[in-house]
Amino acid sequence: MNWQEQYQHLQQSLSAVHETGEAEAMAALVVEYVGKKKIHQLKQEEMSEEEVIQIGQILQQLLTHRPLQYVLNEAWFYGLKFEVNESVLIPRPETEELVDWIVKEVRGKKYEVRTPALATHHSPLTLLDIGTGSGCIPIALKKNLPDAEVSAIDVCSEALHTATTNAVNNETEINFQLLDFLDEGKWNTLGKYDIIVSNPPYIKTTEATSMSKHVLEFEPHKALFVPDEDALLFYRKIADFAAQHLQPGGAVYVEINQQLGKETADLFQQKGFTVELRKDMSGNERMIKAGL
Repeated sequence: MNWQEQYQHLQQSLSAVHETGEAEAMAALVVEYVGKKKIHQLKQEEMSEEEVIQIGQILQQLLTHRPLQYVLNEAWFYGLKFEVNESVLIPRPETEELVDWIVKEVRGKKYEVRTPALATHHSPLTLLDIGTGSGCIPIALKKNLPDAEVSAIDVCSEALHTATTNAVNNETEINFQLLDFLDEGKWNTLGKYDIIVSNPPYIKTTEATSMSKHVLEFEPHKALFVPDEDALLFYRKIADFAAQHLQPGGAVYVEINQQLGKETADLFQQKGFTVELRKDMSGNERMIKAGL
């Protein structure tokens, strides 16, 4: 069998459980992953027996709705490759937009001087990522803002292990810490920061019924869901934490539930923050910047 025939076989098989466009994209990624070349470079090359077996094993997993990123053990985020597994969420394009917002504002010198007293003192910019998962947010920020001091916390030791691996693979130095952020008694172990960023759990439990199988059955629920009766739990905690731990002139950047944009903005405003609500590439209210 040659690679073109294998691609067509993959595409047809995946079309049974995915839409045509998605099946085509997945088939191409699998071929390029196993063939270690772009699909147009493989063309009519014959496959080895080992390659045929490997693709068969990958296909079996994909037909169970297991996400491609978990099957291949990798995902791309902000131009960087990350190891991913079932202990961490798969990085999303919307989260890339959150990172891009921060990078552009920092490069625009918004956080160069914190107070008039520090006008001649260039201390490093400090950032904290709350609920880091794979580490994609702090690692992408550190890679693009190399002078910043970047810290990240998570309640899951398996996630932190993955994040640490990703930091090493991407040659970035991040201060990772195992910490339950909802336990306010632990906040005194953290410092003060110019930027606090988070993509926290924000999906209501009742929204699960409308979610796709590959998300619901494989991605970590602790990183996805919050109780219906307290959907803004993490944002309330983040606002309270920021009131104590944000440097003068600093800001909080969070990804939010697109259905709760106004409610989330109101929460921060009621706690004394000035708020900017921003839409993502799809036109959904997806991000908030809050400053004191």
